[in-house]
Amino acid sequence: MDQGVAMPQITALDHLVLTVSDLDRSVAFYQTVLGMTYHGFTGTDGTKRHAVSFGSQKINLHLAGQEFAPHAQAPTVGSGDLCFLSADPIDTWCAHLASHDVAIEQGPIQRTGATGPIMSIYIRDPDGTLVEISNLL
Repeated sequence: MDQGVAMPQITALDHLVLTVSDLDRSVAFYQTVLGMTYHGFTGTDGTKRHAVSFGSQKINLHLAGQEFAPHAQAPTVGSGDLCFLSADPIDTWCAHLASHDVAIEQGPIQRTGATGPIMSIYIRDPDGTLVEISNLL
């Protein structure tokens, strides 16, 4: 490595991609259960794309077998493991999830997040992607 060249820095996560088996089902889950906003948009190649967003983050949804290139080397439905932070108490999330018949797989349980301790619950999206919902402690 050249000692005279400064190390470039990553500043934020713009988006990530989930490969899903059913776009409508996934959009409904992320909208209804997690409160995200759906966005249909046209890619630079002219194809119709799908995403959900929250705050300034976006999750692009690729239908399995119809992924947009370039893509992961082995796009796989249900292989994601996501952690979302929420200002709403975990007890509020537990009640909300119960009202949508979404099972809590684990938690509440204390974990370590990117900036320190968090209290988390774990659920699965319709494709089995692990979704962690957490509060900063």
